[in-house]
Amino acid sequence: MKFLPKFAIAAVTLAFAAMSHAADPIKIGVDGPFTGGSSSMGVSMRDGVRLAVDEINKAGGVLGRQIALVERDDEAKNERGVQIAQELINKEKVVATVGYINTGVALASQRFFQEAKIPVMNNVATGSIITHQFDDKPENYIFRNAAHDSIQAPMVVEEAITRRGFKKVAILADSTNYGQLGREDLEKALKAKGITPVAVEKFNIKDVDMTAQLLKAKAAGADVVLTYGIGPELAQIANGMTKLGWKVPMIGSWTLSMANFIDNAGPGGEGARMPQTFIQEPTTPKRQAFIISYLKTFNPKNARIDSPVSAAQGYDSIYLLAAAIKQAGSTDGPKIKAALEDLKAPVEGVVTTYNKPFSAKDHDAITANIPVFGEVKGQHVVYAYPDDQKKASEVRVKK
Repeated sequence: MKFLPKFAIAAVTLAFAAMSHAADPIKIGVDGPFTGGSSSMGVSMRDGVRLAVDEINKAGGVLGRQIALVERDDEAKNERGVQIAQELINKEKVVATVGYINTGVALASQRFFQEAKIPVMNNVATGSIITHQFDDKPENYIFRNAAHDSIQAPMVVEEAITRRGFKKVAILADSTNYGQLGREDLEKALKAKGITPVAVEKFNIKDVDMTAQLLKAKAAGADVVLTYGIGPELAQIANGMTKLGWKVPMIGSWTLSMANFIDNAGPGGEGARMPQTFIQEPTTPKRQAFIISYLKTFNPKNARIDSPVSAAQGYDSIYLLAAAIKQAGSTDGPKIKAALEDLKAPVEGVVTTYNKPFSAKDHDAITANIPVFGEVKGQHVVYAYPDDQKKASEVRVKK
């Protein structure tokens, strides 16, 4: 009998420890460029993530626990992304990470999460290889809810060649992994239509003069310029055309929708077209609520989200992870991964309603039926085609 008090104390201590652990926040890493040329995308993504977490926490959290974000600025630098990945895993003990804006940073960093069996939800980076980096491994912890380049590049080519009838194509792509992998996807899509580009030119991040590249494209007789790059440099292409007095349409990847392209290009950016998973128009009640909440919370300039696609996909990435954690009943990495690969209930997002978005062999939630075409008009991105606006008002599911 004299030992009972000790047993009682031990039981109370264990119960308290269990309760304390149950109340511990669920830590999720957020990695993106919050400064520099890619920050338009990074900050919008981060703010979309914050909005989703705030909603979930106010509704009681997940598994009775609050979500706590561990945010890190990777500055769009591969080496910085590597440092952050190791910090999030070893020091912060995150259960998952969302983000990655730049394909190169994702490819350099996500191997650490793969080795640690911690899921990554890429919510902006679009390099086609990102979710296939570990195809040779028995398990894959890398997921994505962004339209990868193997979707976007054929869309860009279809718009330029089939829909608008251009014959002589010039490609201008930046020298990063994103730009060069995208260029390869564009050339592959053009080849499928029997088209060889008349000019293929490269530029570097922070280049401010595209005259040489544009003169080569003009001399080759290009009637359209296809782009793969980031906003500030894309603006220099538009500005270079204006300076040369040579104006042909720009059609490119989704980054032509970034505020730092639209604002820096000014009138020269008008008419640029790009695939979009989300355009800042209230075409569904869910989108309307998201736009109102985002503008009220973050009060962006001109009531315009700097990168609407990044914000919407960031928001959705948290709801997808939360659904998986809830279904798994656990924050264990392998269990979250297994739940993501077999989500039982649809997840209503801003981009779409995700119904069975992933499987064991398919870790890309966005399929070719989901993106639409946007166009820069009056310093905003609007729907390029009425049919696309109608399509966006319908619930689009993965096919």
